[in-house]
Amino acid sequence: MNITRFVIDNNQHSLTIEFSASKASANAELSFEYLRISSPENSAKKLKSGQVAITSHKKAVLLVNIESVAKHGYRLIFDDDHSAIYSEEYLQVLAVEYKTRWQQYLAELKASGHSREAMIDIKQL
Repeated sequence: MNITRFVIDNNQHSLTIEFSASKASANAELSFEYLRISSPENSAKKLKSGQVAITSHKKAVLLVNIESVAKHGYRLIFDDDHSAIYSEEYLQVLAVEYKTRWQQYLAELKASGHSREAMIDIKQL
């Protein structure tokens, strides 16, 4: 499946990804927070204990831009100055495994004592 279109919805804080197959097409709506915490860069961050660091406080993060990166995929740029390249295959995995990955994230967050909420409430005027 290839990605045919992205639709950024800043009101819903979500990204709709349209995938196309030979005859069928499917859409996936993923929250900005889910995309941010699922960044390929996060899997590379390990603590001294060998555990993967948990990304927290990203509930209000916004997706600012998407850039095509040739055959590698798409660079997603967030308003917290984080950016990472997501391959089409990885975005498809995130869409298919959304429920499982999201529940696992919430459980890990709770066990670690961290929060989804921003540490400082910032309001844009």
